[in-house]
Amino acid sequence: MLPGTSSLSRQTGGRKLARVVFDEQTIARRVTELGRDITAAYPDGELLVLGLLKGSFIFLSDLVRRIDRPLQVDFLVAASYGSDTISSGSVRLLYDPETELRGKHILLVEDIVDTGKTINRLVTLMRERDSKSLEICALLHKHVAERLVLEPRFVGFDAPRSFLVGYGLDHAENFRHLPYIASLS
Repeated sequence: MLPGTSSLSRQTGGRKLARVVFDEQTIARRVTELGRDITAAYPDGELLVLGLLKGSFIFLSDLVRRIDRPLQVDFLVAASYGSDTISSGSVRLLYDPETELRGKHILLVEDIVDTGKTINRLVTLMRERDSKSLEICALLHKHVAERLVLEPRFVGFDAPRSFLVGYGLDHAENFRHLPYIASLS
């Protein structure tokens, strides 16, 4: 069910959403569970949580506050969508992390695994950095990628095959601020 009509219209600028797929409370519970799972998976060693911007920033900020151990945070910026609702297939790395990766456990945090092209490109790049380990945490996984070079170890939710917005996910830079995840009409 969508939030109240006047509130929704204000939040979306009058643009239509089909339905809320994951509400605020469901997301918060799952992020807490992921934080516990990640804490248990990394009992020692240096942990670097590497967020893929821009889509992961809200998820990442909630997630790192639920991981009960020392960690570092840095970011990557890659582009593949632009203003389309389908990945272009061309992945450009726009910002490379400045933090030293060598010898650290790297947890790559992604908003959504869709075609897998972005993840495959980033995993290939990260594997060249001589980290102690490399894993992926994805808020959403559509299970449509034909060949992932590394399956996400931590997944928030299996996602429907619709175009999703909210909680950091966008369409042409809109909708990121929504506190829930919805499908776009």
